[in-house]
Amino acid sequence: QPYLRVRNLADAIRSLQDMGYLVLGLDGEAKQTVESAVAGRMDRPIALVLGAEGPGLREKTRDTVDKLVRIDAAGAFGSLNVSNAAAIALYATKEHR
Repeated sequence: QPYLRVRNLADAIRSLQDMGYLVLGLDGEAKQTVESAVAGRMDRPIALVLGAEGPGLREKTRDTVDKLVRIDAAGAFGSLNVSNAAAIALYATKEHR
């Protein structure tokens, strides 16, 4: 069950951006890590967007978020299930701010 269900994810992301959130989309192929994206970013709240297990984020979502980020150590595992990815990403945002 998702934490928040919205009718149009791109509209919800834009609303968060309008409220000042830095919206990060988790993507295993992203160049930037979660840690580097949030380092020292105490100035803005952060929202994390995670895709479905398997296909990941949809193209429209990838285009709408502020940054695509990856979990640094995930490469060693291939891919993480969405609950593990969420836990690690949430921890990273808290620890590196």
